[in-house]
Amino acid sequence: MIQDPDRALVAALASALINAPLLAALTGSAVYDEPPAQPAYPCLQIGRTESRPVGGRAPDGQDGALEHVLTLTALSRFDGSEEARAIAAAVRATLHNAALPLDGWGLVSLRVVYLDIYRGADGHTVMGLIRLRAVTEPLAVA
Repeated sequence: MIQDPDRALVAALASALINAPLLAALTGSAVYDEPPAQPAYPCLQIGRTESRPVGGRAPDGQDGALEHVLTLTALSRFDGSEEARAIAAAVRATLHNAALPLDGWGLVSLRVVYLDIYRGADGHTVMGLIRLRAVTEPLAVA
């Protein structure tokens, strides 16, 4: 059974982010798919994931290539935006054009397409919004 491509992609992203030395130095490996009620700061949260077909059908009738848009959020309570900027830069360095292995899927491309640093509504938390665009395709089954 082929794994859901969104799950495979999020799992690969989380693994790459948790194991990235620069990001681990900044966040202490606090990378959340489902953040706890009281997250450790600074941290990185994997948020919204959208996907849609962009190719035809595979020979087995399954969807062909899929486009995914994922939103990651760096959260910092450091006085100023430097920490959130550093985390966002580490995410870009780790993921932009990365070749990640996906369970049951091939990663055609992975790009950081948007980055925004801003202060949260509480006036203290600084957020770094990082948007990724990925294209996946099912691996041929022998």
